[in-house]
Amino acid sequence: MKILVVDDERAIRNSLKEILGDEGYEVDVAEDGAIAVQMVEKEKYNIIFCDIKMPNMDGMEVLDKLNAMGVEAAMVMISGHGDIETAVECIKKGAFDFIQKPLDLNRILITIKNAMDKVTLVKETKILKKKVYGADMIGESAPMQRLREMITKVAPTDARVLIVGPNGSGKELVARNLHQQSKRSTMPFIEVNCAAIPSELIESELFGHEKGSFTSAIKQHKGKFEQADGGTLFLDEIGDMSLAAQAKVLRVLQERKLSRVGSDKDIVVDVRVIAATNKNLQEEIAKGNFREDLYHRLSVIVFTVPSLEERRDDIPMLIEHFKDKYTEGGKPRSFSPEAVKLLQEKKWPGNIRELDNVVDRLLILGDPVVSAQNVRDFVNL
Repeated sequence: MKILVVDDERAIRNSLKEILGDEGYEVDVAEDGAIAVQMVEKEKYNIIFCDIKMPNMDGMEVLDKLNAMGVEAAMVMISGHGDIETAVECIKKGAFDFIQKPLDLNRILITIKNAMDKVTLVKETKILKKKVYGADMIGESAPMQRLREMITKVAPTDARVLIVGPNGSGKELVARNLHQQSKRSTMPFIEVNCAAIPSELIESELFGHEKGSFTSAIKQHKGKFEQADGGTLFLDEIGDMSLAAQAKVLRVLQERKLSRVGSDKDIVVDVRVIAATNKNLQEEIAKGNFREDLYHRLSVIVFTVPSLEERRDDIPMLIEHFKDKYTEGGKPRSFSPEAVKLLQEKKWPGNIRELDNVVDRLLILGDPVVSAQNVRDFVNL
């Protein structure tokens, strides 16, 4: 296990390195926060002991910087000027523990043990989440493997993501996987279908309203941004949002605050925004239907979800998946190889959603072993 000790006092650095080294730990030291951040960029540490009062970059700045970098090491803050308020602030910012100077060896060793137990638990939880929440991303084709790799890389960050792809290709599933593999996974995942909400109501839906702000506003309403505070807001079909609503969304992304309809009071929100569309937003910008500045805010990372026809190799696996979904607890059913081959060759304008419906139909209308003839009879080839 690797430990980093960050302290501007040489005596403390050296004594901790010697003591923890004798306990069998591999220990590096840094004399200030800026050096520590550079070391963490190059090396992976399990635990970081970090002094709060230091020149150049203090411990709180280091904590913020490492959180922004998505560093998974357990941060233990140490200080000779400790008080309850400082300790609480450290824990709120994500520190594992707070220890006052002079340092007690037994306390340090207990903290290391507890921190390692937590790190192990976090790793196991992440593995479990990938198994549970990644399960519905069926397919081993090259496009799907690339998509999973991108999700694994981008999910732990707070980067905004724009997901593009045709209708029915699984954009919402990608958004949910991004959320569930992120640090926000225990907080809300709020979905808004921008195309399904009338333009005159979209602002109230997103930002909320105060009682009496319009005729039907009989009570105060928290909007989707507030509901998603601390978590993820998924703006589906963002290309259908009105220009007025786009301007307000841009403000929230820039300033991290909003005001409800009928109020001039600012409300601070901490939300990761993931957007999706089946439209070409560059073309919509050229037509004057979409704000270019909002596009650049949303598209820090762009995910392209492949159509079903781009991943035909995955169709047999998807058929099995949907078959199991619809026959769970019922009589075993199967598809003949000839039936699967016909479905692989079919054009799929509705993508995954269409295949899901077709499998359900064939299980209802077809033979116990769904045949090629069943496919010809009940599917528009």
